[in-house]
Amino acid sequence: MAIEKKWVFTLFSVTFISITTLLFSISFFISSFAFISTPTQFPSPIQYGNSYPPSFAYYITGSGGDTDRLLRLLFAVYHPRNSYLLHLDADASDEERIQLALTILKVPVFKSFGNVYVLGKPDRLVYMGSSNIAATLHAAAVLLKINTAWDWFITLSSADYPLLTPDDIAHVFSSVRRDLNFIDHTSDLGWKEYQRVQPIVVDPGIYLARRSQIFYASEKRPTPEAFKFFTGSPWVTLSRSFLEYCISGWDDLPRMLLMYFTNAILPQESYFHSVSCNSPEFNTMSVNSDLRYIVWDNPPTMEPHFLNVTDYDQMIQSGAAFARQFQKNDPVLNIIDKKILMRSRHQVAPGAWCIALKNWWTDPCSKWGDVNVVKPGPQAEKFRVLMSGLLNDSNAELSRCK
Repeated sequence: MAIEKKWVFTLFSVTFISITTLLFSISFFISSFAFISTPTQFPSPIQYGNSYPPSFAYYITGSGGDTDRLLRLLFAVYHPRNSYLLHLDADASDEERIQLALTILKVPVFKSFGNVYVLGKPDRLVYMGSSNIAATLHAAAVLLKINTAWDWFITLSSADYPLLTPDDIAHVFSSVRRDLNFIDHTSDLGWKEYQRVQPIVVDPGIYLARRSQIFYASEKRPTPEAFKFFTGSPWVTLSRSFLEYCISGWDDLPRMLLMYFTNAILPQESYFHSVSCNSPEFNTMSVNSDLRYIVWDNPPTMEPHFLNVTDYDQMIQSGAAFARQFQKNDPVLNIIDKKILMRSRHQVAPGAWCIALKNWWTDPCSKWGDVNVVKPGPQAEKFRVLMSGLLNDSNAELSRCK
C-alpha cells in the first residue's frame, strides 16, 4: 500500500479485547493505513540531524465538538519540519473527522508540506483507564511509520495552547541532548498508593463498543516489588529512542509494565514514568518536568484550574512551553496569538521560514524560504532560562529518577 505524505485515514479498526491483542494491534496497525494523496511541493528540502534544528511529532487529541479547537491549536504549533497526528476520539462523529481532514487539505501550507495527519478510525478512550496508554502508543507507532526522523514526541489536548512560537521551541531544544525525556515524575506516592496504585480496575474501552466507566475489582493488590512505581503528570515530551524502546520492546520491561498498567487507575500518569525510571538504559535521561504551566485549585480536583486573562502575566513569566487548560475561545488565547505567536486568525505562527511581506491582507507564511532555519523571539529567552535550570538540576543528581 503506497504511502503519500498527507493526512492519514485508517482502514483498520483496532479493538483491544486483551493485553495480547493490544500489543498485536500496535504492530498490525502500522501496516494498515492509507493516505489521501495530493501533490507535495517543497520550497526547500527538509534536513534532519544534529546539525539542524530538532523536529517534533505532535499527538493532538480532542473529542466531539473539538474540531475548531484542534485546528486553532494546530495553527499555533505548526512548523513544516514537524509531524502532526490529530485524533478525534470515538465520541466525535465520522462527519467531524471528515470535516477536520477536508479543512486541513484546504490550507495551502498544510497541503504543500504534507505533514498533518488525521486519524480516521478513532480509539475509544476512557479517561481513567488503560485505553489512553494504548491510544498514545498507537499514535507514536503511526508517527514513527510516517517519519522516523523526528526527535521528540509531544502530547497535547484541545484544551492546551503554546506559550512559545515553533521557532522558539526548536531554538531552545537545539541545545538539548536528543535522548532526554521530559516527564514530571516522583516515587513519593503518598495518598496515591492506596487510592491509585493498589486498586484493580478494568477499562471497558478496550473491549466494549459503547462508552462506559472503569470497573473496580472488589480486591486490591499490593504495591509492586518487581519494579519501582513512579507517578506524575500525564503530559510528556518523549525522545524518539525511548518510544522506539517502548514500542519495539527489545527489553521485556515495557511489555511487562504495559500488562500491569492495563488494570491500573490513570496509567497515563504512571506508565512512561515507570518504564523510563526502571530502565537501566533510560533512568538517567528523565528530566523532571512536563514543560507546562498548570494551576491547580485548592483543594486540588481531578482537573486543573481553567486559565484566563488574569493568569496571563504569570503564564508568560513562567517560561513554560505550553499551558493548560483553557476554555474554548477564551479571550486570553487571542492575547497569546497577538503578543507571543504574532499570528492572525486561521494563520500559522510565523517563523524564519515565512518570507512573504507581512501586512493586513497578506499571510507572511504564504511564501516559504529555508525551513531549516529558525529565528527565536523574545519569549524564547524565558524558556531557555527554564530549560537551563532543569538541566542543571538534573545533571547535579546521580540519577534523575527519585
